[in-house]
Amino acid sequence: MVCDKPWEGNTCAYFRVFQDEEIYRMYYRGSQHDLETRKSSPQVTCYAESRDGIHWTKPELGLCDYQGSKKNNIVWTGMGTHNFAPFKDTNPDCKTEAKYKALAGGRGGLVAFGSPDGIRWQLIQEKPVITEGRFDSQNLAFWDATRNCYTEFHRHLRDGVRDIMTCTSEDFIHWTQPQFLDFGDAPAEHLYTNAVAPYFRAPHILLGFPKRFMPERKKEFALVQGVSDGVFMTSRDGLRWHRWLEAFIRPGPAPERWVARNNMTAWGIVATKSETHRASEELSLYSTENYYCPKGACRLRRFTLRMDGFVSVNAPYCGGEFLTRPLVFSGKELLINFSTSAAGSLRVEIQNSQGKVMEGFTLADAEEIYGDEIEHIVSWSGGSDLSKFAGEPIRLHFAMKDADLNAIHFR
Repeated sequence: MVCDKPWEGNTCAYFRVFQDEEIYRMYYRGSQHDLETRKSSPQVTCYAESRDGIHWTKPELGLCDYQGSKKNNIVWTGMGTHNFAPFKDTNPDCKTEAKYKALAGGRGGLVAFGSPDGIRWQLIQEKPVITEGRFDSQNLAFWDATRNCYTEFHRHLRDGVRDIMTCTSEDFIHWTQPQFLDFGDAPAEHLYTNAVAPYFRAPHILLGFPKRFMPERKKEFALVQGVSDGVFMTSRDGLRWHRWLEAFIRPGPAPERWVARNNMTAWGIVATKSETHRASEELSLYSTENYYCPKGACRLRRFTLRMDGFVSVNAPYCGGEFLTRPLVFSGKELLINFSTSAAGSLRVEIQNSQGKVMEGFTLADAEEIYGDEIEHIVSWSGGSDLSKFAGEPIRLHFAMKDADLNAIHFR
């Protein structure tokens, strides 16, 4: 999508995308910056929608005046247009008049907004609800059904480095004291945004796609300092995170993506129809480009990957094995998301928590699995029923060759 309307421009940013029943909704900042005069146009909050997450329209909403006309897709022009960040509230106790909520910077902190339809917005209260942080970024929140609370993530500085804080709330107004995220032994890097969201296929897992900023670098053709890329991180509690240091989305060959403030991953991962014949649904996520372009407009580009395909356990042609930690499951079948080459394969063995192999579920009993599937039911010589192991700790032993394993789950 190209931000080419008069109220948009070359500094459009902070995109949010989510599926809302039969439509996909998108919100973003519209703005233009003149690099020579260093003057910016008034910032506005824009709206777009789609029926498939691929083709987007900008409806004329008739809500907000821009240079004497309301024929535009602007939904908000008041306080907080710099980084207005809406979401649909799935809290079962949510009031109808605030079925959609948002956070945005203003009045010394983050201010809360509500809307009955995602289009018409108003302040929930004048006073900011979160005040500790640096809020000139995409600061976001959502209802966390697993933890039964609202969860929020925003930017702050830690030892001079852009970092991420989090806090929670039961009512969206009163929030806990913000805490910095714990990245373990990962080195400190400038994380400009965070794009944290629950994964809809496994809501107990939080996924984050920060924009990593390298302020000391600059390509010779760029007019501003810094380069960026998109990275990836996961958490099960919102506080302790595993952050991969390799880029998830590299800038790539387009020169404009090697300019500061580009490669900002939008908040939201959605399922979209694959254009590959007879393939299953795929995942779409979106990233910005052409930011700070002297002539032209920002663009939002769609990237796709296989369902659950964020990372994988990979085995080369010569083969490899790995053993899971002890885990307890409910259900009776093990399903795997995997792919192999024509010569590759994958087998699964069941062990107890002490490493004893379960009779009838050894590698020798296991089917030889090959192909490319999102949900393959694993079986052994005696069948696929694992119900007798449910509720007890087991370990899964995988033997693989020229294969990738993306995900496992039980049902």
